[in-house]
Amino acid sequence: MPSLTRHRLAPADTGPALRALSGWTPADTPGGSLHPGDVGWYLRLGDAAVHLWTEDGAPVAVGFLDGPVLRVTAAPGADPGALAASAEDLLVPGNDWCDGLPVPGWEREREESWLVLSWTPRPVTSRAGPVDEAAAADRVRVHRSAFAGSSFGLGHWRAMKRSPAADLAVEALVRTPEGEPAAAATGWFAGAGRCGLLEPVGTVPAHRGHGYGRDAVLGACAALVDRGASAVAVLTPSSNEAAAALYRSAGFTVVRETRDWVRSGRT
Repeated sequence: MPSLTRHRLAPADTGPALRALSGWTPADTPGGSLHPGDVGWYLRLGDAAVHLWTEDGAPVAVGFLDGPVLRVTAAPGADPGALAASAEDLLVPGNDWCDGLPVPGWEREREESWLVLSWTPRPVTSRAGPVDEAAAADRVRVHRSAFAGSSFGLGHWRAMKRSPAADLAVEALVRTPEGEPAAAATGWFAGAGRCGLLEPVGTVPAHRGHGYGRDAVLGACAALVDRGASAVAVLTPSSNEAAAALYRSAGFTVVRETRDWVRSGRT
């Protein structure tokens, strides 16, 4: 019988997980819960722990705990029952949600769903510019302003850029005519002919409503297409109407709606 093993990878050792996820990424939208970019964004954290499942040495799934949510993408043909059994010790009480892996006895989340939106390559114009070390502080400033309570700092950005996912990242920063940072987007490449991902996207609240967020999105999309991405996807909670409207204004269309699995009794 095949032997299923779960490995806990430190940030510096996540190359095999990233390569596996890239190989499992379709051309149109990400499969499962995780895209290589989700791992890339997670690697901003110094204590990031990525789990790689192998069967007789070959990767069959990748996952990590995103707060109380276990997020997993499995290889085509992988046994979800065996993976769920292997993940039991990660799904301790409190970690009551699972995205991308059905857990026996759990139910679908009833209150919150996620929209998966996809963008097809097309000619675009954008005021966005790339982000380098000189612009990194402004990129961090945008994120902290856009997401109230965020602890994202320059050290996190640098950790992400030192990680095994660094070469997958593209970043777009939009400034006001006065030079103030207004919006930013990070895009993630999964390989030529595969779908890229936006994660995260944010606009400074004082600069919303002027098209800066749309330009950041289009700038990141264009950079991904220049590298060979076949499409670009983004996910947002269905309750976040402002975000969904932003992505639609940039040409994204909803391709599916997903719901997490939740421990019975928590729905």
